[in-house]
Amino acid sequence: MRARGQHRARASSTEELLTLTQDRRAELLAGCPLFRGIDADGLAKLAALATSVDFPAGHVIARQGEIGTGFFVIVSGAVRVVRDGTVVARLGPGEFFGELSVLDRMPRNATVAAEEPTSCLALASWDFENVLLEEPALTLAILRGVAMRLREVTESARH
Repeated sequence: MRARGQHRARASSTEELLTLTQDRRAELLAGCPLFRGIDADGLAKLAALATSVDFPAGHVIARQGEIGTGFFVIVSGAVRVVRDGTVVARLGPGEFFGELSVLDRMPRNATVAAEEPTSCLALASWDFENVLLEEPALTLAILRGVAMRLREVTESARH
């Protein structure tokens, strides 16, 4: 009974995602740590380019070793991040993945798969790069977000 109720809740939130307004996309992006410090104009530019994408449970969203063409912010659901066969992280709403491959144009360093039905905001690499080139303040905020993630990984590796 409980699982059915949860499934219904997810289905209705998925329906809402299909009709996300630009303002709602900007609000969701603002909740992502990577975009902390970005002003309303920068968020509006990103939101105008973001697309809502739904993934069923088990779907591989990004595959280790492949060149990435998208950056994702999780709106609902959960994903697992697997590097060389080992689960290295589980991510949920407000968290992001795919930024490194989009920024450096190198193959993805992990596979990311939906653990349950998951909705994301997706930004194509070419759109993301164009906004970074046009908006220095946005670029600086992104760099700070990536540096923060790198610092967290480095610090956790020491313990």
